[in-house]
Amino acid sequence: MSRQPHAFARTDQSRLGLWWWTTDHILLGAVAVQMMLGVLLSFASSPAAAARMNIGDPFHFAVRQCVFAAGAAAILVGVSMMSPRGIKRAAFFIYAAAIAVMAILPLLGHNAKGATRWLEFGGFSLQPSEFMKPALIVLVGWMFSEGQKGEGVPGVSIAFGLYGLAVVLLLIQPDVGQTILITIAFGAAFFVAGVPMRWIAGLFAAAAVGLVGVYFAFGHVASRVHKFLTPDKADTRQIDSAQEAIAAGGLLGRGPGEGVMKRHVPDLHTDFIYSVAAEEYGLLFSLMLIALFGVLVMRGLYKAMKLSDPFEQIAAAGLFVLVGQQAFINIAVNLNLIPTKGMTLPFISYGGSSMLAMGLTLGMALALTRRRPGAYAAPDGLAKAGAYA
Repeated sequence: MSRQPHAFARTDQSRLGLWWWTTDHILLGAVAVQMMLGVLLSFASSPAAAARMNIGDPFHFAVRQCVFAAGAAAILVGVSMMSPRGIKRAAFFIYAAAIAVMAILPLLGHNAKGATRWLEFGGFSLQPSEFMKPALIVLVGWMFSEGQKGEGVPGVSIAFGLYGLAVVLLLIQPDVGQTILITIAFGAAFFVAGVPMRWIAGLFAAAAVGLVGVYFAFGHVASRVHKFLTPDKADTRQIDSAQEAIAAGGLLGRGPGEGVMKRHVPDLHTDFIYSVAAEEYGLLFSLMLIALFGVLVMRGLYKAMKLSDPFEQIAAAGLFVLVGQQAFINIAVNLNLIPTKGMTLPFISYGGSSMLAMGLTLGMALALTRRRPGAYAAPDGLAKAGAYA
């Protein structure tokens, strides 16, 4: 029996063929599985979410999730075909546009749950901070690498300026969770850039002071911390319902569509989709989901650390940390390991801005880690063109 020919021959010099053979297939496969699982879980959570919001179509959110997933896949493939120089340019314009929109949110934005984070138009809610995050990390990586060259470019100062502007606009909304997220990714990029350890210690100290300041400045942050530390004295129905759903799933789950507790979990299709997955598919599925994110982040960091160009290395590492940390925060909230914070699970939770922005984030990361001549350094430090790391 003859073997079926591959969709793309290794000699295929088309743009799509070159993209296929130079993109890391493990990373690409992990993202594809996550997208498919997101669509699967949207069909499990959509009926209960639609009923809670009095929406007639039980699969309203599932259909929209399919559209968002298709859009994210298109963005991911298109962006991952770009060159590192193209990624820099795209990041500059995306950051500038996102910052501009974030600046006008206090005047034109949509307020929900005490925060003004969205711009509504044509039935779609855009959260500009989602797109700002990957663009910021790429620009920060660019500036740190320029600063390393010692050619008079104040790269570190510019990087801190870009980060500081983003933090100010996020806290105006307010969005403390996203602020913490970009701070962690910024710190990771700072570390990978090889700055002196005293600078790293200073950044950690500043972050600690900032957390204390946020606690006293924002009442909702203090309230969530109090609920987490003293659950017997606070209303914890939301997290209690999520915990019950996770416990009810057992080892193998109740079965697809058979979840009961999801009817009582607020934001089940967004922030608490993990609890829906745990109830219907069980502990083994939940661990597989966590392992999938682990593979994505660890493989991504491994590829990033093998890159020979400082910009590509710093930016790629920061992007993978960004994705991994967001997944960690979402799952940790569902497991009641940290105070509640509205943050989506990458590619799994429902949400247009989140899904499309994740396509952009991983598209940039895949573009930077693609196999190109001289992209990866050999063990002896010499350039090793045309081979996977």
